Amino acid sequence: MMKFSKGDRISVLDEAIDGVVVSVQNDVATVETDDGFMMTFNVNEIIKLNDSNNLYKNTGSHNLNQVKKEKEEPKPRSFVKEKKPAREAGVPEFDLHIEKLVKNFKQMSNYDILTLQTETAKRHIDFAIKNRIPKIVFIHGVGEGILKAELDFMLARYDNIVFQDASYQKYGQGATEVLFKQNR
Repeated sequence: MMKFSKGDRISVLDEAIDGVVVSVQNDVATVETDDGFMMTFNVNEIIKLNDSNNLYKNTGSHNLNQVKKEKEEPKPRSFVKEKKPAREAGVPEFDLHIEKLVKNFKQMSNYDILTLQTETAKRHIDFAIKNRIPKIVFIHGVGEGILKAELDFMLARYDNIVFQDASYQKYGQGATEVLFKQNR
Protein backbone atom coordinates (compact mmCIF):
# COMPACT_ATOMS: atom_id res chain seq x y z
CA MET A 1 0.00 0.00 0.00
CA MET A 2 1.24 3.48 -0.90
CA LYS A 3 2.21 5.93 1.85
CA PHE A 4 1.04 9.50 1.38
CA SER A 5 2.10 12.55 3.30
CA LYS A 6 1.08 16.20 3.47
CA GLY A 7 2.15 18.10 0.33
CA ASP A 8 2.26 15.09 -2.01
CA ARG A 9 1.00 15.90 -5.51
CA ILE A 10 -1.61 13.27 -6.47
CA SER A 11 -4.03 12.26 -9.19
CA VAL A 12 -7.31 10.43 -8.61
CA LEU A 13 -7.63 7.13 -10.43
CA ASP A 14 -10.65 6.82 -12.76
CA GLU A 15 -11.39 10.55 -12.50
CA ALA A 16 -9.83 13.68 -13.99
CA ILE A 17 -8.90 15.20 -10.62
CA ASP A 18 -5.42 16.31 -9.55
CA GLY A 19 -4.45 18.01 -6.32
CA VAL A 20 -2.28 18.16 -3.20
CA VAL A 21 -2.64 16.02 -0.07
CA VAL A 22 -3.65 18.18 2.92
CA SER A 23 -3.84 15.40 5.51
CA VAL A 24 -3.92 11.62 5.85
CA GLN A 25 -5.76 9.72 8.57
CA ASN A 26 -5.87 5.91 8.51
CA ASP A 27 -6.59 5.04 4.84
CA VAL A 28 -8.33 8.34 3.97
CA ALA A 29 -6.56 11.30 2.36
CA THR A 30 -7.96 14.81 2.33
CA VAL A 31 -7.00 16.49 -0.94
CA GLU A 32 -7.23 20.08 -2.12
CA THR A 33 -7.99 19.81 -5.85
CA ASP A 34 -6.45 22.10 -8.45
CA ASP A 35 -9.89 23.73 -8.62
CA GLY A 36 -9.72 24.62 -4.91
CA PHE A 37 -12.17 22.03 -3.55
CA MET A 38 -11.46 19.92 -0.47
CA MET A 39 -12.24 16.24 -1.14
CA THR A 40 -11.54 12.95 0.62
CA PHE A 41 -10.42 9.74 -1.06
CA ASN A 42 -9.32 6.31 0.06
CA VAL A 43 -5.57 5.96 -0.47
CA ASN A 44 -6.19 3.13 -2.94
CA GLU A 45 -8.08 5.62 -5.18
CA ILE A 46 -5.13 8.01 -5.62
CA ILE A 47 -1.59 7.88 -6.95
CA LYS A 48 1.41 10.15 -6.40
CA LEU A 49 2.52 12.31 -9.32
CA ASN A 50 6.12 13.20 -10.21
CA ASP A 51 7.60 10.52 -7.98
CA SER A 52 10.28 8.69 -9.93
CA ASN A 53 10.89 6.21 -7.09
CA ASN A 54 7.21 5.26 -7.31
CA LEU A 55 7.67 4.31 -10.96
CA TYR A 56 10.40 1.81 -10.19
CA LYS A 57 8.43 0.29 -7.32
CA ASN A 58 5.32 -0.16 -9.48
CA THR A 59 7.02 -1.51 -12.57
CA GLY A 60 9.41 -3.80 -10.73
CA SER A 61 13.06 -4.23 -11.53
CA HIS A 62 13.94 -5.36 -15.03
CA ASN A 63 17.06 -7.17 -16.03
CA LEU A 64 18.58 -4.86 -18.66
CA ASN A 65 20.41 -7.71 -20.41
CA GLN A 66 17.18 -9.71 -20.64
CA VAL A 67 15.37 -6.75 -22.25
CA LYS A 68 18.20 -6.24 -24.79
CA LYS A 69 18.18 -9.95 -25.64
CA GLU A 70 14.41 -9.88 -26.26
CA LYS A 71 14.76 -6.89 -28.58
CA GLU A 72 17.54 -8.53 -30.61
CA GLU A 73 15.75 -11.86 -31.12
CA PRO A 74 13.95 -11.94 -34.48
CA LYS A 75 10.22 -12.22 -34.03
CA PRO A 76 8.35 -14.77 -36.14
CA ARG A 77 6.34 -13.15 -38.93
CA SER A 78 2.67 -12.94 -38.21
CA PHE A 79 1.56 -13.47 -41.81
CA VAL A 80 2.34 -15.80 -44.67
CA LYS A 81 2.91 -14.14 -48.02
CA GLU A 82 0.72 -15.64 -50.71
CA LYS A 83 2.65 -16.88 -53.72
CA LYS A 84 1.05 -15.84 -57.02
CA PRO A 85 1.69 -17.52 -60.34
CA ALA A 86 3.90 -15.44 -62.65
CA ARG A 87 1.01 -14.80 -65.07
CA GLU A 88 -1.15 -13.46 -62.21
CA ALA A 89 1.50 -11.12 -60.81
CA GLY A 90 0.57 -7.49 -61.30
CA VAL A 91 -2.80 -7.77 -63.04
CA PRO A 92 -4.30 -4.27 -62.85
CA GLU A 93 -7.66 -4.15 -61.06
CA PHE A 94 -10.08 -1.27 -61.50
CA ASP A 95 -12.95 -0.84 -59.06
CA LEU A 96 -15.89 0.77 -60.87
CA HIS A 97 -18.04 1.29 -57.75
CA ILE A 98 -19.11 4.92 -57.82
CA GLU A 99 -17.85 5.64 -54.30
CA LYS A 100 -14.36 4.67 -55.51
CA LEU A 101 -14.54 7.05 -58.49
CA VAL A 102 -15.91 10.28 -56.98
CA LYS A 103 -16.20 11.64 -53.45
CA ASN A 104 -19.67 13.17 -53.65
CA PHE A 105 -22.05 11.17 -55.81
CA LYS A 106 -25.27 11.76 -53.84
CA GLN A 107 -26.39 14.49 -56.26
CA MET A 108 -25.73 12.37 -59.37
CA SER A 109 -28.53 10.65 -61.26
CA ASN A 110 -28.32 6.92 -62.00
CA TYR A 111 -27.69 7.78 -65.66
CA ASP A 112 -24.76 10.05 -64.75
CA ILE A 113 -23.30 7.38 -62.45
CA LEU A 114 -23.53 4.67 -65.11
CA THR A 115 -22.07 6.99 -67.76
CA LEU A 116 -19.10 7.85 -65.52
CA GLN A 117 -18.50 4.18 -64.73
CA THR A 118 -18.56 3.08 -68.39
CA GLU A 119 -16.38 6.00 -69.53
CA THR A 120 -13.87 5.11 -66.81
CA ALA A 121 -13.83 1.49 -68.00
CA LYS A 122 -13.35 2.64 -71.63
CA ARG A 123 -10.36 4.81 -70.64
CA HIS A 124 -8.75 1.84 -68.85
CA ILE A 125 -9.34 -0.43 -71.85
CA ASP A 126 -7.84 2.09 -74.28
CA PHE A 127 -4.85 2.58 -71.97
CA ALA A 128 -4.30 -1.21 -71.73
CA ILE A 129 -4.45 -1.60 -75.52
CA LYS A 130 -2.08 1.31 -76.09
CA ASN A 131 0.42 0.05 -73.51
CA ARG A 132 0.11 -3.62 -74.48
CA ILE A 133 -1.11 -4.77 -71.08
CA PRO A 134 -2.24 -8.39 -71.53
CA LYS A 135 -5.00 -8.54 -68.92
CA ILE A 136 -7.04 -6.28 -66.63
CA VAL A 137 -9.89 -6.86 -64.19
CA PHE A 138 -12.92 -4.66 -63.66
CA ILE A 139 -14.63 -4.92 -60.28
CA HIS A 140 -18.27 -3.98 -60.82
CA GLY A 141 -20.05 -5.73 -57.96
CA VAL A 142 -23.15 -7.88 -58.18
CA GLY A 143 -26.04 -5.45 -57.64
CA GLU A 144 -28.80 -5.52 -60.24
CA GLY A 145 -26.33 -6.31 -63.04
CA ILE A 146 -26.83 -3.09 -65.00
CA LEU A 147 -23.17 -2.06 -64.92
CA LYS A 148 -22.05 -5.59 -65.85
CA ALA A 149 -24.48 -5.60 -68.79
CA GLU A 150 -23.17 -2.21 -70.00
CA LEU A 151 -19.61 -3.41 -69.58
CA ASP A 152 -20.31 -6.61 -71.55
CA PHE A 153 -22.01 -4.59 -74.33
CA MET A 154 -19.04 -2.20 -74.54
CA LEU A 155 -16.42 -4.99 -74.49
CA ALA A 156 -18.22 -6.91 -77.26
CA ARG A 157 -17.69 -3.95 -79.63
CA TYR A 158 -13.88 -4.26 -79.40
CA ASP A 159 -11.91 -6.53 -81.73
CA ASN A 160 -9.09 -8.58 -80.19
CA ILE A 161 -10.68 -8.61 -76.72
CA VAL A 162 -11.89 -11.66 -74.84
CA PHE A 163 -13.73 -11.19 -71.55
CA GLN A 164 -15.12 -13.51 -68.93
CA ASP A 165 -16.08 -13.58 -65.26
CA ALA A 166 -12.97 -13.09 -63.15
CA SER A 167 -11.80 -15.58 -60.53
CA TYR A 168 -14.76 -16.49 -58.36
CA GLN A 169 -12.41 -17.34 -55.47
CA LYS A 170 -10.86 -13.88 -55.49
CA TYR A 171 -13.74 -11.61 -56.56
CA GLY A 172 -16.95 -13.58 -56.17
CA GLN A 173 -19.45 -12.85 -58.95
CA GLY A 174 -18.70 -9.14 -59.07
CA ALA A 175 -15.78 -8.85 -61.49
CA THR A 176 -14.97 -9.24 -65.18
CA GLU A 177 -11.58 -10.26 -66.55
CA VAL A 178 -10.54 -8.69 -69.87
CA LEU A 179 -7.86 -10.36 -72.01
CA PHE A 180 -6.24 -8.51 -74.91
CA LYS A 181 -5.12 -10.47 -77.97
CA GLN A 182 -2.11 -8.41 -78.98
CA ASN A 183 -0.39 -8.67 -82.35
CA ARG A 184 3.31 -9.45 -82.07
